[in-house]
Amino acid sequence: MNLSILIWLPLAAVIAGLVLPAAEARFAALLGSGATLVLAVVLLFRFDGGQQGLQFVTNKVWISQLGIHYKLGVDGLNLFLIALAALLFFASVAWAALREWERPHLFFLWFGLAESGVLGALTAQDLALFVIFFDVMLVPFLFLGGGWGTSPNRVASMVKLFIYTLVGSLLMLTAAVATGVLAPGDNITFDLIQLGSNARRLPTGSQEWIFLCFAAAFLVKMPAFPLHGWMPDGYKAMPLPVLAVFSGILSKVAAYGFLRVVLPVYPDASAHFQELMLLIALASMLAFTTPDSRLILGYSSVAQLGFITLGIFSLQDTGAQGALLQAFNHGLVVAPAFFIVALLAARAGGSEDIRQMGGIAFRAPVLATLFLIVALANLAMPGSSNFVGEFLILLGVFNAKIVIASVAFVGVVLASVYTLRLFIRSMHNRVGPHVVSREISFGDGLVIAPLVAVILAFALYPQLALDRSEASVKASVRDAKIISRGSEITVIR
Repeated sequence: MNLSILIWLPLAAVIAGLVLPAAEARFAALLGSGATLVLAVVLLFRFDGGQQGLQFVTNKVWISQLGIHYKLGVDGLNLFLIALAALLFFASVAWAALREWERPHLFFLWFGLAESGVLGALTAQDLALFVIFFDVMLVPFLFLGGGWGTSPNRVASMVKLFIYTLVGSLLMLTAAVATGVLAPGDNITFDLIQLGSNARRLPTGSQEWIFLCFAAAFLVKMPAFPLHGWMPDGYKAMPLPVLAVFSGILSKVAAYGFLRVVLPVYPDASAHFQELMLLIALASMLAFTTPDSRLILGYSSVAQLGFITLGIFSLQDTGAQGALLQAFNHGLVVAPAFFIVALLAARAGGSEDIRQMGGIAFRAPVLATLFLIVALANLAMPGSSNFVGEFLILLGVFNAKIVIASVAFVGVVLASVYTLRLFIRSMHNRVGPHVVSREISFGDGLVIAPLVAVILAFALYPQLALDRSEASVKASVRDAKIISRGSEITVIR
């Protein structure tokens, strides 16, 4: 399969849709995103889980003087994240297509560029190419939030988000250039496989400051404490179908970046800063109280990303594999959750405040059932795929740092409060003052029900993702894990 087609098809479709009348622009976006989803499903079936290394590789010299290649590939680290991105973008485009938007040509053009940017970042196997796609994928969301947002201060909110991420992006760009220049060897290269080999590995001192630059960029994008200051305003500003993909997949690209770039290329620094990253992850899991349903999901996502970071920097195979599975699970759960928040707000007189909701389940049993399944998955109830992911993360952290694992158990309980408050206050209790309790429409059900079906499918068989990711995850954490164990032995002696 040619991965370039997978990446650029969504953008090509919306560009072609510019010649259509405004009312039909949505169909071009829907067709492009749907075709991309079909290609992603084909990719899942054609992927050989028993083969080591990258598959479906595209490798062309792009800028020879700088050693930059247009290199794409798929392995166990990005396979299911690619499928997740295609699924969530298709669902969000379908949700948006059921509604009217001002300047629809431009709206769906930004959507198509966002999907191409995300897929490019997930498939890039050249560090410079990864940095370019990582920055490009954010630009459409700035315009989508600023142009079609729901907050009166949406422009200021997007500027705040832009400043946060711009600083992180500049740090990452500096770190990437330094990596290519300082890496041992006769020629400059940004190939991630070569940079991860012992022959091209950077000295420990260089690794450490470069690690901090990459960590800052990824933690801002997640977001994680204390770099999440843009999140409340940014989440309030974005339209909900835009926010569904932003929270569902963009934050996962940052977590993926730790596994794809940081751990293999800078293993000494990853081991050195392990405790720091684990403490940041724990701080991100702290509970926040807010009556705003949109922000409840936002802070829940911060907690979940903290949990995922915890698994990655356990530097254990089980913890990292659980983190990758949980990144996929959280994207599956949070996207339909945001769609449901939109439905709840529409039934509560336009308010997203849970104090104005209540009793919505009285005449909407199908909506209540779909929400219950999503809520239980987000709570990581036994029997859900989320439970498997959290269990593996806790197991990995327990094997690495038992004290931090003990605190993380408390964080899991606190994080569950978010979803319980949202579900109980919106579905039950007294009927809100402006609540109109009505069933989910057929069109909205066609968007949410398939996502819930995928949640149930992975609850029944999470091994599908675990089998295909195991070898790649072990290769990603291997060197940092060895160095970390060697440091512990030295300290004991």
